[in-house]
Amino acid sequence: MQFPGRRKKLIGSSQNDLYDHCLQFYGQPPLENISLTEFETFAVERLKLLKTVENLGVSCVKNSEQYTKKLDAEISKFFFNKEDGISEYEKRRKDHISHFILRLAYCQTEDLRRWFIQQEMDLFRYRFNDLHSKHKTDFLHKNNLKYETVSAEEKKSLQDKLIASSYGLSGTKVEEHDVYKVPFQDALDLVRTRKVYLLAGNAYIPHHEIVTIVLNDFRTRLSKALAMTARSLPAVQSDERLQPLLSHLSHAYVGQDYSIQKNIGKISLEQIDALSGKSFPLCMRHLHKALRENHHLRHGGRMQYGLFLKGIGLSLEQALQFWRSEFVKGKVDADKFDKAYAYSVRHMFGKEGKRTDYTPYSCMKVILSNPPSQGDYHGCPFRHSDPELLKQKLQNYKVSPSGTNQVEDAGFSLNHPNQYFTESQKLLSGGRDIKKEVDMSQRSQENPASVTRPSQANSKQAHEEMGDLDSFFQDE
Repeated sequence: MQFPGRRKKLIGSSQNDLYDHCLQFYGQPPLENISLTEFETFAVERLKLLKTVENLGVSCVKNSEQYTKKLDAEISKFFFNKEDGISEYEKRRKDHISHFILRLAYCQTEDLRRWFIQQEMDLFRYRFNDLHSKHKTDFLHKNNLKYETVSAEEKKSLQDKLIASSYGLSGTKVEEHDVYKVPFQDALDLVRTRKVYLLAGNAYIPHHEIVTIVLNDFRTRLSKALAMTARSLPAVQSDERLQPLLSHLSHAYVGQDYSIQKNIGKISLEQIDALSGKSFPLCMRHLHKALRENHHLRHGGRMQYGLFLKGIGLSLEQALQFWRSEFVKGKVDADKFDKAYAYSVRHMFGKEGKRTDYTPYSCMKVILSNPPSQGDYHGCPFRHSDPELLKQKLQNYKVSPSGTNQVEDAGFSLNHPNQYFTESQKLLSGGRDIKKEVDMSQRSQENPASVTRPSQANSKQAHEEMGDLDSFFQDE
């Protein structure tokens, strides 16, 4: 197949001109013909790489030894998947084409664009930092980022000021590494955080901070490119060979489908308090505690927690009883609940409105949409909480002080609150499934259920699903 695009100067030029550096801004789309098999292979392998980037960003400290080691192994796997003898040209070609394929898949909604930009930025940051100093300078020049390298004489004359104004810079590092002179308006993030020395309208950027400037440029270019790609997407989607593949790729990042049909009736209302203490992820445990204490959650919290409970097995009737019993303990009487809130619960279960069976939020949905404000309890504690408050909360939950500073490698990646619940239950029950119990103390050892596995079906796109649901959860 052939990628859409205008054949400008590239037709008469060598492909080597397109891949004259191991790192790219992906400014020029590929114009060659490739097979559908190669199209799919490149797309799937790059998506696996980006999902690894995402998971490592959560499970490891970025730029730590563990992060670097694991990401380096995945990048090597991406480039050397078939044979170790692959040429540098083929590696750069695969990098180039696979990026543009996923650009087609992830330009369709704002959530998808944000996810794609974030993962590509993290991958770009790692690859840029891994470059030799000379290759970094070559990259800047080839992409018209005319940032001047400060001469040895100027570095020596400004050494004390550079050390005083730049975190982590010493006299030895000033001598050994490059310092870049950049117009201060191109380095506003670093100026704002007082990480650079300013002189005569220029910011003096240490070698380890220049990636911040380059990343800002990369993000701006990629964001504009995705918007342009979205406008031309209908022409691509009209190709019946590509539309199903692109749709599958764009949905893949939200993980498995935790819809109610798989789990209905597996838990009782009496189990929720006990389960929250041993099998709920921190975000849901936080919401459950807030609901029990305040007898109310704002619409963001009700959406996040309500869909989670639905996913672990709460039926519609149980959900209505659960929310009604909590709200009437507060300032909402039963009549007001039935008028103002019951409809939204039924809508969430696909019994009202367009009758869509909504799926629980993935971690990415929780992180990227509707960040919590004052008085809210939803969101991701690891992304939206103050680090010190998060550490205190973990210690209150009996996590040791040393344990709060690390993320254990559980042997699998977690990207969904309901996946956390499922894996926790498997661990606690030795692989048995959850069974419905009213009296857990009397019946906890009876009739272990058979093992079930989550469906591998693709999730419905979260942005489309949740679009009109928000309106039904608004407070009166």
